[in-house]
Amino acid sequence: MALHVVVVFALSAFGLSQARTPAAGPTPESLRGISAPSASVIWASGTHGTYLRTTDAGLHWTPAQVPGAEKLDFRDVEAFSADQAYVLSAGPGDQSRIYKTTDAGKRWTLQFTNTEPKGFFDCMAFWDRDHGLALGDPVNGRFELLATQDGGAHWTMLPDASRPSAIDGEGAFAASGTCIAVQGDQNVWFATGGAAARVLRSTDRGQTWHASETPIVHGVASTGIFSIAFRDASHGIIVGGDYLHPEQGSANLATSDDGGATWKAVPIHLPFFFSAVTYLGADGSRVLAVGSSRAAEFDLPKRAIITSEQLNLNAVSRTNPGQAIAVGPNGQIIRWPGDRP
Repeated sequence: MALHVVVVFALSAFGLSQARTPAAGPTPESLRGISAPSASVIWASGTHGTYLRTTDAGLHWTPAQVPGAEKLDFRDVEAFSADQAYVLSAGPGDQSRIYKTTDAGKRWTLQFTNTEPKGFFDCMAFWDRDHGLALGDPVNGRFELLATQDGGAHWTMLPDASRPSAIDGEGAFAASGTCIAVQGDQNVWFATGGAAARVLRSTDRGQTWHASETPIVHGVASTGIFSIAFRDASHGIIVGGDYLHPEQGSANLATSDDGGATWKAVPIHLPFFFSAVTYLGADGSRVLAVGSSRAAEFDLPKRAIITSEQLNLNAVSRTNPGQAIAVGPNGQIIRWPGDRP
C-alpha cells in the first residue's frame, strides 16, 4: 500500500483559524468509519479493505488491509479495545460483510457474508462486546436486521415480525457507520432517508419497533437522515441533508428529549449536508457535526454555532469530553480541540 502523510488540524477554539501539526495518517484511502473506545485507542476504516489503529490518541497510526477484503469498502468500525474491533463493509450482495479481530488486526475472522442479492448493509452498533445489531436496506419491504449475542460467532436475521416495514423508496445511509445507535443495555434507534426521514426506536433490543417522523429534509434518494446519536435514554440528535447538494438546503439538524418519540428541528441556520454527528460535552450541550463541505460545533441550549470549518469529512467519534476525531477522503484525519473556557 502506498503511504502518504496526512495533516491533522488542531482547530482554534475562537473562530475559524487553523493550527496545523504534523501527524501520521499513512493511507491515501477514503476513510468512512471511526471508533474511539478510549481517549488513546482509536480505530478507523475505509476503502480497499483498509483499517487504521492508534494507541496514542492519533499521533501515530498503523494502517493495514484485512486479507481478502481488498475490494471492499469498510463503512463502519466498532472497537472495544486496542485488540478487539469489528468492521462492516457496505455494498450489494456479498460485498456486505462483517469481520472481527481480537489481536489488534494480526488475524481477522469473516463472521458474516450477505447472501441476499438485493441486500445492502449500512451500519452496526453494539451494547457491549458480545451483543449488537447490524442494519441493512429493505428487502421485500422490510429492513434487514442482524443480531449477535455471542460476539459475532453467530449473526442471525431477526424474524419478520421484528423487522420494521419500509416505506417505498425508504432506506438507510452507509455514510459513516452511524445510521444506528444504541444506549444502555436495551435501547436502539436507526434513521432513514430517501422517500422518508424517520427514526425507528426499540426498547427491547429490536424485538419491537415504533416509528417517528422527523423534520429532516427528504423526498429524493439523496436526502434524509445520515446519522443518529443518543447521550442517554431520552436525549438524541439527528443530522442529514442532501449529499448531492452539500451546500444547499435546510432542515438538517433535529433533537429529541423523549427517547426519539418526537423530533424538533433546531433553529440554527447552517444549511450544509452533515453525514455524522457526536455529542462533545458531558452534559450534552455541545455537538459536532461533519460532512463533505463543513464541520461545525453547536451549542444546543443557546441555539448557536460555536465554530464552523470548511472541511470535507465523513465520520466522527468523541474521544474525551470536548474532544473528537474525524476522518475523510484521502486519509484525512482531524482532531477536534479540547474543552473551551
